Amino acid sequence: MKPQLTDEQILELIQLSRDGGFRSLMHQFQEPIYWHIRRMVTSHDDANDVVQDTFIKVYKNIEKFNKDSKLYTWIYRIATNESLTFLKKRKKKQSETIDGDEYSLENMLSSDPYFDGNAAELVLQEAILLLPGKQKAVFNLRYYDEISYRDMSEMLGTSVGALKASYHHAVKKIEDFIKRQ
Repeated sequence: MKPQLTDEQILELIQLSRDGGFRSLMHQFQEPIYWHIRRMVTSHDDANDVVQDTFIKVYKNIEKFNKDSKLYTWIYRIATNESLTFLKKRKKKQSETIDGDEYSLENMLSSDPYFDGNAAELVLQEAILLLPGKQKAVFNLRYYDEISYRDMSEMLGTSVGALKASYHHAVKKIEDFIKRQ
């Protein structure tokens, strides 16, 4: 396994060779970003599309990266925003169809060939699907990615207190959903 590069090393590689440096950036961040997005949008194919959009934005805007923050928090912020934008578009599109949003999302999760979770994980994922976009992002970042509230604050542009409240509300909604099952 290749050792992790520092932000400085990645940015230096990008300055030397934009494409080569960007490949190093992708190698380091693509998998965690994929899973972050996947937990937000549910579908493997949709996650791949959002990952691609995320890294296109990163590639186009790498010069605007503020070196006062961490590279991964900047990329996660872009990924979260792209995921939320995708979810809003999907919700709007689905509300224009006959099928309800919950029905479509639950069917998509249970019929996804890449989802190999057990029954408890399926119930958890169904509960997460019902969360509003920002609560879903905060829950996933904290629960699955174990991101600190301070780093989340940087990623999402929200105060630590508001993030803790969002996480608490998300957990409460998930617990309520699971109790009803």
